[in-house]
Amino acid sequence: MELWFSEKHTKNVKFSIRTDKQLFTAVSPFQRIDVFESIEFGRFLTLDGYMMLTEKDEFIYHEMIVHPALAVNPGIENVLVIGAGDGGAARELTRYKTIKRIDLVEIDEMVIEVCKKYLLQTACGFDDARVNVLIQDGLKYIRSCENQYDLIIVDSTDPFGPGEGLFTKEFYGNCYKALKDDGIMINQHESPFYENDALAMQRAHKRIVKCFPISRVYQAHIPTYPSGHWLFGFASKKYHPIGDLDENSWNELKLKTKYYNTKLHTGAFALPNYVWEMLKDVE
Repeated sequence: MELWFSEKHTKNVKFSIRTDKQLFTAVSPFQRIDVFESIEFGRFLTLDGYMMLTEKDEFIYHEMIVHPALAVNPGIENVLVIGAGDGGAARELTRYKTIKRIDLVEIDEMVIEVCKKYLLQTACGFDDARVNVLIQDGLKYIRSCENQYDLIIVDSTDPFGPGEGLFTKEFYGNCYKALKDDGIMINQHESPFYENDALAMQRAHKRIVKCFPISRVYQAHIPTYPSGHWLFGFASKKYHPIGDLDENSWNELKLKTKYYNTKLHTGAFALPNYVWEMLKDVE
């Protein structure tokens, strides 16, 4: 008998991966957590039945949510990561010797423990002494922060369930307050392709634009995410993501990446026309 994991991308579209076995399943106080093994994508994590990452393509997401900000401002030292219980964002951040502290706020401790046991490819980021894990609600944590961080990465789940509060105007306003005068915020920005995802993307963008003087959107192609076309937000108090790109400084670091490079960085902000129109409609 064949076993398949299936995720509904819309009422009419389903994405499926054949699985060898289920390695873990449990219900935490916040969500259902599952880990599966597959031939094509290796191990993968789902929350409430939604794909979070696979071993085969997670590098795309994690490189694109981390490296663009560091290529624009090489002087980043203090970083806040909200969500990212899989450790992938922390893993990429710890590759920078110049970063002094990484505060990682995750509401669901079970996600971290499960990833440490079953998904070491990403969870290796927790081993670095600069990573300070805080088990609490990111929405509440950020309210108490002011002029504290050079970079905030909002690596949230989709805008419902535990991640719902991380897409509000109040939250983005608190992120602005928590950043220093030249601070940058990066967030996962949903997909523009399917209607419900596109509406969530537009709502988030509209709220971010109201909070930050510089707000741009960039893209990556992630096979296991809905439509394969995924967006990220770059919001800043000072730096423009293309005008202030410091290619030489980043390339001198000689970081080995599988997806990100500084030429792709510029190209990632060149969006398809249909996405431009969606963003302009809410700006």
